[in-house]
Amino acid sequence: MNVSDFKRMKAASQKIAMTTCYDYWSACILNESKIDALLVGDSAAMVMHGHSSTISATTDVMVYHTASVARGARDKFIISDLPFMSYCKGLVPAMETVDVLMKAGANAVKLEGVEGLQDLIKQIVQSGAPVMGHLGLMPQSVNRLGGYKVQGRGSEAQTLLIQQAKQLENAGCFAVVLECVPSTVGQTISHHVNIPTIGIGAGRHVDGQVLVLHDLMGFNRDPKKFVREFTNGFEIVRSAANKFTEVVKDGTFPSNSNSYE
Repeated sequence: MNVSDFKRMKAASQKIAMTTCYDYWSACILNESKIDALLVGDSAAMVMHGHSSTISATTDVMVYHTASVARGARDKFIISDLPFMSYCKGLVPAMETVDVLMKAGANAVKLEGVEGLQDLIKQIVQSGAPVMGHLGLMPQSVNRLGGYKVQGRGSEAQTLLIQQAKQLENAGCFAVVLECVPSTVGQTISHHVNIPTIGIGAGRHVDGQVLVLHDLMGFNRDPKKFVREFTNGFEIVRSAANKFTEVVKDGTFPSNSNSYE
C-alpha cells in the first residue's frame, strides 16, 4: 500500500480498511493481517495513557508510538497524527514535527482542519511527506466544539464541509478522514472530491473506514454508537488472566514441560 493506491482504490470503488495502532506487539499482528493501512493516532493519549482527550499527546509521545509501530509493521502504510498545537506555531516548528515523525517510520502525516493550513499542507507535501486531512469532529478542537458532537448537520454546515474537503484536496492531501458526520454528508463529500474519504462514524457511503483497534477488538466497556465490536477482547484477556491465576494458585503451573531440568 502506498499513496497512489489510495486514489486507485477509490477509482476502482474498492473500500479502504484502516485501524489505529500504537505499539510493537499489535503492529506485528496487524502486519500479517489484511488491513490496508495503520494510523498512529493521537488517540494514544486516551487509549494508551488514560487521558480524557487527545490534547495531551505530545510530539515525543507520537514519535515513540510511531517508531514502535514501524518496527512491528514493516509491510504496512503508516500514517502518524501531528499532535495538538505542533503545526500551529509556524512553518518551522510544524516542519520539524513532520521531520521527526517521518524519520521515526511514518509514511505520511495527518492533521485536523484546513482553515489557515493550506500553505502548510502544500509545503509539507512539496517537501516529500504525504498529508491526510481530517474534517468533521476534530478531537483536538473538542474544547472549541463544546464536546464530542456530530458535525455537519444542516445545509450550511454540509456546504462548509464540502468546501473544506475540496480545499484539502487542492492543497495536496491524498485522503481525508471524516469523523462523526451524518451518512448523507459523508456520501455527498465522497462524490465531490477525487481523494478517498475515510469514515469514522460517517456512514457506509464513504471510500473507507477507520476504527480504533481497541474499539473493534471489544476492549472498551462502553463502545460508541459508530463502533462494531468484532470480538470480545475484554473478556478474552480477563478470562486468560483468571485461568493463569487459578493454575498458579493450585500449583499446576509451571508443569514439568514448562520447567528446565
